[in-house]
Amino acid sequence: MKAAVWHGKRDVRVEEVPDPTIKEATDAVIRVTSTGLCGSDLHLYEVLGPLMEPGDILGHEPMGVVEEIGSGVPGLAPGDRVVVPFQIACGACWMCERGLMTQCETTQVREQGMGAALFGYTKLYGQVPGGQAEYLRVPQAHFGPVKVESEAADDRFLCLSDVLPTAWQAVSYADIPPGGSVVVLGLGPIGDMACRIALHRGAGTVIGVDLVPERLERVRARGAEVLDLREHDDLAAAVKERTGGRGADSVIDAVGAEAHGSPVNKMLQTVAGLLPGKLAERAMQTAGVDRLAALYTAIDVVRRGGTISLSGVYGGAADPMPMLTLFDKQVTLRMGQANVRRWVPDILPLLSDQDPLGVDEFATHHVSLAEAPEAYAMFQAKRDGAVKVVFRP
Repeated sequence: MKAAVWHGKRDVRVEEVPDPTIKEATDAVIRVTSTGLCGSDLHLYEVLGPLMEPGDILGHEPMGVVEEIGSGVPGLAPGDRVVVPFQIACGACWMCERGLMTQCETTQVREQGMGAALFGYTKLYGQVPGGQAEYLRVPQAHFGPVKVESEAADDRFLCLSDVLPTAWQAVSYADIPPGGSVVVLGLGPIGDMACRIALHRGAGTVIGVDLVPERLERVRARGAEVLDLREHDDLAAAVKERTGGRGADSVIDAVGAEAHGSPVNKMLQTVAGLLPGKLAERAMQTAGVDRLAALYTAIDVVRRGGTISLSGVYGGAADPMPMLTLFDKQVTLRMGQANVRRWVPDILPLLSDQDPLGVDEFATHHVSLAEAPEAYAMFQAKRDGAVKVVFRP
């Protein structure tokens, strides 16, 4: 089969790789019909390369049709249409029973000290072949895949793999008071959808922040206020003007490790990536730093006693935190990978013909898998209004 394969920094290739097969009774194999390109994939493209190996298959946002199932997968059959969550969880362990699927005790990558295994996302998370491919082996298929009964196009449901539950959890963790205010930093796929969900769930003031005109306009068109970073040297002051002088009740950081405005940390990331293989990997795991401009901004613009919700991916092991400010402002900080299946029952009723979240038109680009190298480059450069790219293998 063909798959998008990592070969180095900014080096994604589409290659022939072996077809996946059933290895465990709880496996399934699906034929991928749509698979997303995520902002998290760009971290692998640029910064987290030391934790990858040439030949790793990328991608963690797939949906498709079941081709084969193991003997321990009741409820699925060949021909079923499914969305596959980005994390791999068993659904029955102590963590899963408490809605913490990203901490699944069956698939935890214990040798790396990490949580549940993820598709297509570094050796830290199990080095599981990803979904930017023609076929995908799905472990723990008795629990993970979400069956799609509707005949609507893939775009209606594809975001259930990551974007929708990640944005839903970001809003839930933000704990926005009824009619309250939230600032969303970064209007890529997660930030864009978080704005939509916050409005849908009754936030009174939703302010999206970015510096890409097309992204700002998309969010404005859905009813949110926007702030263009290029026009505001003092973002905290601009937010206070719109929030009664206090700052936002809640802030969602949907940017993460590669924020603009952290030149020193960007240099350190670059240096770490230039080290020889094992040294680079060790540096990332023990002394790695992130570009924390977005997090610092979140701390600056949230009101005293407010809540910050982190959904942007951070991978640094030695990030400096402004603990005095966090403590003095009495800020609540919540974070983590989305527990996908926990939120599916809340989200599924919204994937109707009324389409209140605009999922049917959410993707900006649909391309063939063969175009993956160009799509990665376009998405990283934020060219051509790229917000959500969907591959059609």
